[in-house]
Amino acid sequence: MPRASRAPVKISPKQVDAAWKLARERYAALGVDVDKAIKRLKSIPVSLHCWQGDDVGGFEQQGDAIGGGLAVTGNYPGRARTPDELRADLDQALALIPGSHRLNLHAFYGEFGGKKVDRDSIEPVHFKGWIAWAKERGVGLDFNPTCFAHPKAADGFTLASADKSIRKFWIEHCRRSREIGAAMGKTLGSPCVTNVWVPDGFKDTPADRMGARGRLADSLDAVFEKSLPAKHLLDAVEPKLFGIGAEACTVGSAEFYLGYAITRKKLLCLDAGHFHPTETISDKISSVLLYLPEILLHVSRGVRWDSDHVVTFSDDLQAIAREIVACGDPSRVHVGLDYFDASINRIAAWTIGTRNMLKALLLALLEPPGIGAAEEAGDTTTRLALQEEAKGLPFGAVWDYHCEVEGVPVGEAWLADIRRYEDQVTGKRT
Repeated sequence: MPRASRAPVKISPKQVDAAWKLARERYAALGVDVDKAIKRLKSIPVSLHCWQGDDVGGFEQQGDAIGGGLAVTGNYPGRARTPDELRADLDQALALIPGSHRLNLHAFYGEFGGKKVDRDSIEPVHFKGWIAWAKERGVGLDFNPTCFAHPKAADGFTLASADKSIRKFWIEHCRRSREIGAAMGKTLGSPCVTNVWVPDGFKDTPADRMGARGRLADSLDAVFEKSLPAKHLLDAVEPKLFGIGAEACTVGSAEFYLGYAITRKKLLCLDAGHFHPTETISDKISSVLLYLPEILLHVSRGVRWDSDHVVTFSDDLQAIAREIVACGDPSRVHVGLDYFDASINRIAAWTIGTRNMLKALLLALLEPPGIGAAEEAGDTTTRLALQEEAKGLPFGAVWDYHCEVEGVPVGEAWLADIRRYEDQVTGKRT
């Protein structure tokens, strides 16, 4: 694989400590307790998405295309081909990311022993390997029904299908997914956020939108009919604006699921790539939290119509993180990632995206209180001035110190670990 000629620069612990002390003093002068900010950051887990590691392939061996408006581009060598390979790759990524985090699994990543197990027959036993891996590492698990890449989703409809037998199949799949999520949460002692997303929609103008949405609502009610303990399972539902093949009408729109989540007391998932390219989910967080006790975020980066790019340290990401912190209780927001890039090293994609999410959260936690105080006083001039001045504060030195203390590489030094793993492991996969 092509590589830059310059080796990653390694910053010495002495340099990190010197910069940290100066940054701490600078922030303290503005009323920011940096130690408290780092402590709060450690309490916010990010749920890494398993599907970045194998290009949304799963382990069913059905051979169906992803579908559902989803597509993966790129052919970088070394994708995970087995659960063991995927777990090893996740171990490598987690070793480069500060803090304790979670893993988000899709249903078709179960371990089926080479047998054909259709999705309306999956059970917790098919995920015992994942549960054991998570328990050994102290990692929480989240879960998703997989309502795509299946013959019974070939026409783009699942829970909203006009065919009763199709709806019955997917209802059972989602019910079993909830049971699996609850089993994960019970074993690991941490609630499993189980998120339902379906691709159902019309490529061209439908004659009956209401009928499709009524079927979806009825199907979801059937999925959630059984009450499961909240200490084990948190139910979430996820809207989308459109996908490939559903350009004219997505049945599960933002308005549909907002109403559903409020009336049925479910978490609403806001996906950064599921809205119009000119929208950002940051402005939606405070609105939704007025009516729902908790929400789920799927953080990705939209580029034109495509939502699934690796998360970068962009203005949008920083705005999302700021709103998570500004809501007053970050534990009300469950943060997960959702992108898949097969054009670059997949473990690097995890590492870059997760570290950027954590950087954005740290930046938000380090916001000088004078900004909010100026707004409360009605002094919008000072608010803007302080917001702009805050952009030059030595946030990077605090992040480097956090990485050093957490025992993960500082700065770009993690690239050397990625290259070493590529040479020894992923580069040998065919």
